[in-house]
Amino acid sequence: MVVYAGQGDARRSMSLLWRAERPEQPRRTPGPGPRPGLSVDAIVTAAISVADEEGMAALSMRAVGERLDRTAMALYTYVPSKGELLDLMYDAVHAELPRDYAAFTEAHAPEGGSHPGAEGERPGGDDWRAGLTAWARDTLEFLLRHPWVLQVSQARPVLGPHEYAALDTLVRLLTRTGLEARLVRRLVGTLTHFVRGCAGTVAEAREAAVATGEPDEEWWFARSALLGEVAPDFADRYPSLSAMERAGAPRPPSATDRGEDEGGGGGGHSEEAGDGSAEGDEETMPFLEREARKTFTVGLDVLLDGIEAAIRRTGRP
Repeated sequence: MVVYAGQGDARRSMSLLWRAERPEQPRRTPGPGPRPGLSVDAIVTAAISVADEEGMAALSMRAVGERLDRTAMALYTYVPSKGELLDLMYDAVHAELPRDYAAFTEAHAPEGGSHPGAEGERPGGDDWRAGLTAWARDTLEFLLRHPWVLQVSQARPVLGPHEYAALDTLVRLLTRTGLEARLVRRLVGTLTHFVRGCAGTVAEAREAAVATGEPDEEWWFARSALLGEVAPDFADRYPSLSAMERAGAPRPPSATDRGEDEGGGGGGHSEEAGDGSAEGDEETMPFLEREARKTFTVGLDVLLDGIEAAIRRTGRP
């Protein structure tokens, strides 16, 4: 499900995002039991809760109103429509992202000194690589806390203050590398797409069992066994993939993992279980989530190696 931001009235959306105007406060109707007043912030917070807990498909003005014990009509005084509400939600939730990574970049501060510290400054090393690693991990976990954010298309940015703050943070970290602005601009896109891609795979892996009614392992067990039957010549047809798996690449769960006969050639899956490492609750993760997290770690290192090589080519010390 892809959702496009910026579908509400442009002037109202931008004014609400940047708080350039305040919605008119409704007059209090005489009567017993005064009710607490609404606000744009209260509506946005309630809408984020709906999306976090029930998904984007459940988001509606009515659902948000129910969270606030109000009718949908009562919300329109503050937020004109669901279109403007989505813009406000998307921007507001980005305020969670850390902005200050000065602890990682002091060694490469520009002339005039480093950026000032801030309360809650993240601890760590003193180089651009550590800062970008921390940024990527923070962004990944942020997206997994709010997976509905991944459904908002990047084709139509919200253009809100917190979205710009998040972008500014990444640009600042990359600027510390000393690379020229043209390259920094492309690296912003590369790193953003990489983290969003990994987060999307993890989010989908978590949702798959709920959406399909079939646990992850059962899905893999059934199909890996059948693959061995229908494609006994799998290794001959896909020699490069099979060689990679024999060399120790991770494989999905198969019927042999629980003592069942796969039949045929086992679908080309190696008996090696990958690196065999398990940290925390890794063994209870869906297979694709576990693989996506490992891909994130390895892929990020490779991307940062590439940035390091680009720095060396510029002759920067």
